[in-house]
Amino acid sequence: MTLLKTDPAQIDSLSIEQVLALCGNGKLSDNSDCSIELRDYLQIAKSENLRKYLQTCLAPGFERSGFVLQDIVNEYGRRLDYSVENGLYQGRNNAIGFDGLWVDSSGHFIVAEIKTTDAYRINLDTVARYRDALVVNGKITKQSSVLIVVGRQDTGDLEAQIRGSKHAWIVRLISADSLAKLGALRENGDLDVVDKIHELLTPFEYTRLDRIIEIAFSVAEDATIAVREEQGNDTDTSPLEPDAKVRQQHTSPELITELRARIIETIAHIDVPLVKKSRALYWSPAENVRAVVTVSKQYAQDGGYWFAYHSDWDQFLAEAARGTYILGCIGRDEMYALPFEWIHLRLQHLSATEREGKRHWHILLYPTEVGNLVLRLNNGKNEPLEEFKIPFIHR
Repeated sequence: MTLLKTDPAQIDSLSIEQVLALCGNGKLSDNSDCSIELRDYLQIAKSENLRKYLQTCLAPGFERSGFVLQDIVNEYGRRLDYSVENGLYQGRNNAIGFDGLWVDSSGHFIVAEIKTTDAYRINLDTVARYRDALVVNGKITKQSSVLIVVGRQDTGDLEAQIRGSKHAWIVRLISADSLAKLGALRENGDLDVVDKIHELLTPFEYTRLDRIIEIAFSVAEDATIAVREEQGNDTDTSPLEPDAKVRQQHTSPELITELRARIIETIAHIDVPLVKKSRALYWSPAENVRAVVTVSKQYAQDGGYWFAYHSDWDQFLAEAARGTYILGCIGRDEMYALPFEWIHLRLQHLSATEREGKRHWHILLYPTEVGNLVLRLNNGKNEPLEEFKIPFIHR
């Protein structure tokens, strides 16, 4: 049975051991059908499931849990926007040993070394030789470093080992749990977050803490702005009727999250599974099918909905073979999936706001007398949206 064709709701209820049993013959080995199917599934697994599987691998464990952990950590590398090559589960003669090979958009390579526990010493000379051999073979460049990912957070002995080594300036250490937290931070931030996360995972001098604090503050601020935009402000002018002062209420994050989940579940049911790239961005494992998913509450005064469409989102969709801008309206039992080409052509007829060198357009939806939603353009025309309406699936 191919997991890509399995009911997502059924998979959600399974443990990682049960998922593994459904892959091939259930026995992980290099280049096996089991390995291929497991990795295919992990690329579309929900974030909460991936975190659950990670914790299971870090517990007392199960047969070959270390192999599964290796695949999960490499999947986190992908979700942090690295291009990832999975390594071998077990070393063999005439093969360079690495657990994962990650490269970012700047061309910096990370040789990932993944350990379930730090209960034993890691030979840093051996790990460094892997990196040197990869450079000599032309697989990576000297613009590279080693990232050791360990299951436990109590890594004092290993930290001391790295600090006292001649390889200290090319090796960094992180717990698997902290890597998962970076993954969550990536999903809740915006597109700019990824470069800052990559910087954290790359060796740099940190006697002075200013740069680390700048990165942490910037990432947190980006996430806060993004959430506030969808929640709405306590007191503000209505984005639909700017001259009318109205009292707004925050939309609960739980309500926004729930509606996004319904949208993604519906898309997976009628089209393809999508993986969360950032707060509002989703794509298929092959990255060729992409969607922006954004949510708005209903504004009581006029019954309309307000959304933003950011220039970064426009570029993200433009790079896809098929891109869709999906609008979720709180209180309605359908979503509106606007093709990229359709919305892009209408940007010239939409009001826009410039902020810190970036532009976002205002997407204003109004109900007609019969309750259908239309897109209002700033030339006074309304664009019907009925052809893009997709009802939610019900279980």
